[in-house]
Amino acid sequence: MKKHIVILTGAGMSAESGIKTFRDENGLWEGHDVMEVATPEGFRKNPELVLDFYNQRRKQLFEVKPNEAHKYLANLEKGFSVSIITQNVDDLHERAGSSRVIHLHGELLKVRSTFDETDVLEWKKDLILGDTCKKGYQLRPHIVWFGEDVPMIEHAVEICETADILIIIGTSMQVYPAASLMHYVPENTPTYFIDPKPSINSGKNLTVIPELATIGIKQLIKLLIP
Repeated sequence: MKKHIVILTGAGMSAESGIKTFRDENGLWEGHDVMEVATPEGFRKNPELVLDFYNQRRKQLFEVKPNEAHKYLANLEKGFSVSIITQNVDDLHERAGSSRVIHLHGELLKVRSTFDETDVLEWKKDLILGDTCKKGYQLRPHIVWFGEDVPMIEHAVEICETADILIIIGTSMQVYPAASLMHYVPENTPTYFIDPKPSINSGKNLTVIPELATIGIKQLIKLLIP
């Protein structure tokens, strides 16, 4: 039976593809206060601003490609059972060829009804006021905003509980509940943390690789596949 590798990825995974990390040092996201564009309150206050913000993010997604790190993770499926749990809302893991990807914080290329959050649609064009679900309710980005539940977290916990190897790439491990996932892997699970500024430096069975994703994954593969 193939070993099960669970991989937790964050903004640093996609940064080398040209997608900016979620928040810069002054707390802004693409020049916007996150409270304006990533909260239910922001959407109620100025839905046009929020829709336009995600329309721009969606357009940007079509201009970038998976980087080498995404491709390396997809290739791991040749020798391992691989589950990717990502905080990213892009589809770069899927485009690189990874077959099992869980998006904790939603997906840019999907929208959902403001009436029924389970009514989710594929969406690749601009989303504007007046675009509605079949029941006539406004559609919104399929993104988990601040203050909202993370519906995929329980499934992610179940996956972590079956890990033989844990890999963490490009995430500060500071955003909850995603940051808690590393605590659900079985005791003594080998853990690898790839990040140029690692927030975790020591721990049982922990190997830290202080590099960008593309460089760190090359080093990791040499450890996994001697």
